[in-house]
Amino acid sequence: MMIVAGLAFFYWSAGRAAAERAEALGRDACQAAGVQWLDQSVHAAGLRLQRGESGWLGFERTFRFEYSYDGSDRHVGRLVLREGRLVAFVGPTRAANVVQLH
Repeated sequence: MMIVAGLAFFYWSAGRAAAERAEALGRDACQAAGVQWLDQSVHAAGLRLQRGESGWLGFERTFRFEYSYDGSDRHVGRLVLREGRLVAFVGPTRAANVVQLH
């Protein structure tokens, strides 16, 4: 029973650390791009086993976040972490020149 509890705690702890890392990466990307980071959080969107650079199996975690260029629009960004490292990113890269027609 202690082994199961230990594994559950390790899984939860690793997931929390990955979410905190994803949150920092999403916030920093939005700040660097000059866009508004909405909801100030990331949401877990996927989890799968993936072989890392070390050759060992580990979890690849996908997170999503939302951002806005002008406060009235919403866009979804996505980032993927493997072994705590960013391996894929889709989101704001720079502030967009938004042209609004009235």
